[in-house]
Amino acid sequence: MITATVLTKNCQKTLKKTLDSLVNFSEVIVLDSGSSDETLTIAKKYPNVKVHTSPFLGFGPMHNYVAKLANHDWILSIDSDEILTKELANEILSLQLDSNHIYSIQRNNFYNGKHIKWCGGWHPDWVHRLYHRGKTAFSEDLVHEKVKKADLILTPLKNPLLHTPYLEISDFLDKMQHYSALFAEQNEGQMGSLSQALFHSWFAFIKSYIFKRGFLGGREGFIISMYNGHTAFYKYLKLAERTEKSYPREDTL
Repeated sequence: MITATVLTKNCQKTLKKTLDSLVNFSEVIVLDSGSSDETLTIAKKYPNVKVHTSPFLGFGPMHNYVAKLANHDWILSIDSDEILTKELANEILSLQLDSNHIYSIQRNNFYNGKHIKWCGGWHPDWVHRLYHRGKTAFSEDLVHEKVKKADLILTPLKNPLLHTPYLEISDFLDKMQHYSALFAEQNEGQMGSLSQALFHSWFAFIKSYIFKRGFLGGREGFIISMYNGHTAFYKYLKLAERTEKSYPREDTL
């Protein structure tokens, strides 16, 4: 048996489609970290969904906490803006599960209704989401957490997961603010500077737009690549701010 887990906060725009795609799983656990919209109302409409709440602990710790709430050892971790296709759901439910394996899924990312096949971090995008909690867990990273591979075998599934992380420009800004703050907190103690922020920003844009061929994605590819650059800039700028508070100096360059 498999328990599907979903972390939520103010995701009323996407959650219904996510939970609709999980209706054939006997247990779905939603762990909410303070929604003020209709997220919890939506979740409570599904008979196979159990809702729990917690202060936000960081993404890695939240994933590990929700896994402990499951009645089953096999955990399928799904984001609140992801959708299992019927083919993927059927494939997962028909697996002969082996606890020595972690099952990975190709995630197809969409923006403005376009399948983004370019840009840094968007394609190819394999995510490790189905695992036995007695064998492994997520890393404790506050952001960019991953299921720890250890000495387990990675087994790719055939069917994709559909992912629409941004519905409008404000979603880019909200996630940039949240993720950059978590990055700075997670890396506190490391040295940061404005020059470091500028370097990582330009490199992230060039990598995404040129090396990862974001230019082939037209308007969407440019927006995503700019977002990647801006996110890198503010991640390291916030780290530099923490550095300056810990080690005051006249020249932070």
